[in-house]
Amino acid sequence: MAFKHIVALIVTLSAFTIAPAASVRAEPLPVVGFGDSLMAGFGLGPGEGFTDRLQAALRAKGHDIDVANAGVSGDTTSGGLARLDWSVPDGTKLVILELGANDMLRGVDPALVEQNLDAMLSRLKARGIPVVLVGMVAAPNLGHAYGEQFGAIYPKLAEKYGATLYPFFLDGVAGDKSMQLEDGMHPNAAGVERMVERFLPTMEKAIAGLPAAQ
Repeated sequence: MAFKHIVALIVTLSAFTIAPAASVRAEPLPVVGFGDSLMAGFGLGPGEGFTDRLQAALRAKGHDIDVANAGVSGDTTSGGLARLDWSVPDGTKLVILELGANDMLRGVDPALVEQNLDAMLSRLKARGIPVVLVGMVAAPNLGHAYGEQFGAIYPKLAEKYGATLYPFFLDGVAGDKSMQLEDGMHPNAAGVERMVERFLPTMEKAIAGLPAAQ
């Protein structure tokens, strides 16, 4: 009889030991969308921005995930570098890094853009945080040489740091007025949905590549 009581006690204690670990694993995966107005949701209503719609799309596909919006309208790679450490909290498991569009519109030297993005990727790597690096394409009026230099930044850095690359954030939206706000630069709600739809496979690939412990 005593032996049966001991076995029952061990089973009970095991259940209490396992439960907390299971609850930790059940917490949503914390992701940060770090970028400029395209990430911040400029001109859009509540819940219509990229991070909100991406989170909804991922959850609809069975991913338990929180996508925080750390986008700042008008931000450049220099501004992003200055605020990176406090904008990406400890415990973040993945960062979507989307910066460079405002640098490009201001004609900032691509070498400085690369330097800033390189520093951000280096800091995130040092913290053990994987990155989805989101690329941008230079406007044609800046010339062929500038476009070549600027466009080469993102694949080069993605390869250097082993980041997942999404070549062009506005794929499917740029040049399509039906997908843009009146300014002809930012996506409207329909544009965001198209961006999310095209971005989703890359995001799922990045999530699948996270270490099992995450």
